[in-house]
Amino acid sequence: APTSRVSSIPPGRFGGNIDLKHLVPGARLYLPVQVPGALFFTGDGHGAQGNGEVNLTALETSMTTRLEFVLHPRRALAWPMAETPSHYIVMGLNEDLDTAAADAVRRAVEVLQAFAGVDTGEAYALASLVVDFEVTQLVDGVKGIHGCIPKSLVAPTAEAWWGPMP
Repeated sequence: APTSRVSSIPPGRFGGNIDLKHLVPGARLYLPVQVPGALFFTGDGHGAQGNGEVNLTALETSMTTRLEFVLHPRRALAWPMAETPSHYIVMGLNEDLDTAAADAVRRAVEVLQAFAGVDTGEAYALASLVVDFEVTQLVDGVKGIHGCIPKSLVAPTAEAWWGPMP
């Protein structure tokens, strides 16, 4: 849950209506805990949706979910991130698409530094070479960019500040 009352329409640092089509069965979503007890809600199930949702239209569907919550108390996650079998996914969300893109690149650089053990300059170069950045959404008042980092290229260390569950 966010630290204050918000609309359920736009996503934010707390998660919310992210509309990332890679969040399918088996994917993992990492969210920062912002309030005591964390609190969680879900909804807006999509049977189909392209990247870059443009007009609040997806193939809306009911959902049957099985969720598992794992608290990582020593992980200082400031922004939602995701994991699929093949990729780590960073996100940038902002009313301005350029700012959302810059935020996604910044987060990709941070992950590459932590997981690949490279300095900022090398991580920035790698972000251009190996990370696939795509538009997540253009709707909801908040624009989204996500970056897919291939797992085959990086392996998190035990000291990494964010990473896969054991």
